[in-house]
Amino acid sequence: MELETTYLKTPIGIAKITGDENGIAEISVLDDDTSTPPSVQNEISECLLDCVIQLKEYFNNARKEFDLKLNPRGTDFQQSVWKELLNIPFGKTRSYLEQTKKLGDVKAIRAVASANGKNPLWIVIPCHRVIGSDGSLTGYASGIWRKKWLLEHESGVVQQTLF
Repeated sequence: MELETTYLKTPIGIAKITGDENGIAEISVLDDDTSTPPSVQNEISECLLDCVIQLKEYFNNARKEFDLKLNPRGTDFQQSVWKELLNIPFGKTRSYLEQTKKLGDVKAIRAVASANGKNPLWIVIPCHRVIGSDGSLTGYASGIWRKKWLLEHESGVVQQTLF
């Protein structure tokens, strides 16, 4: 069966959501500055509706956990890394080193970081909650500024800028 696709405007970009009756396969954010994605439809496929609703709730501070049927495609190792990411609570962070310890192999830090970077389910599988051991916001496929925004959104603290 062919995957369904819909788009959702969020405060940090347009989310592209793809899936079918087997679950959500991919959520990504579009990087181009065009305000309208290629095929925004008014009607959302039934298999994607819960995802759209839950993402809207997340951005409106009305949801801290997602309850969706997920179907990301990846290797067994990637799947294990993504599954462990789901254990990082809303508003909390974990270092890459802590993440590798949870997975049982501190020597796999580069492989874990690589799997995080290939996470196909933006926000829902919270790879944005993984930071450097020194607290730095290292590596984020959707852009460090989005990672910072998401962490601030989840912490409830908004940094004020002077200029």
